[in-house]
Amino acid sequence: MMDKIPMTAAGYAALEKELKFRQQVERPRIIQQITDARTHGDLSENAEYHAAKEAQSHNEGRIAELEDKLARADVIDVTKLSGDTIKFGATVTLVDEDTDKKQVWQIVGEPEADAKSGKISITSPLARALIGKAKGAQVEVVTPGGARAYEVKKVEWR
Repeated sequence: MMDKIPMTAAGYAALEKELKFRQQVERPRIIQQITDARTHGDLSENAEYHAAKEAQSHNEGRIAELEDKLARADVIDVTKLSGDTIKFGATVTLVDEDTDKKQVWQIVGEPEADAKSGKISITSPLARALIGKAKGAQVEVVTPGGARAYEVKKVEWR
């Protein structure tokens, strides 16, 4: 049985958008590059041809990966979730107990995790430490930079 991959509707839409782009824009562009490179003679010494074939291989691999993830997606409508305990889809406000620095993270599926935009994978050490906790809880997480202690300030569904 194929494992389902939990993801938000936004995460699913982003994967779909990338898949469409790779199929409808990248694939024809790369095929054109290969066709053009073929006209330049001997393929064994044709760097453009080999680069285009490499790009094609990478693009087709990513298309297969995206198709697989979308086929296994278990889309969860976060706006319909509620409750005081942290689970998939929750947006959590934390305060670092050492620095008093506030952080806001949404717990999402692996394919849509992006720390720069405040989304952490449900499989990350921080998310695993947060699951099941509620507002006011103290959470300790061992990170590559050492142990960090956080207090959960807010649990939201948005």
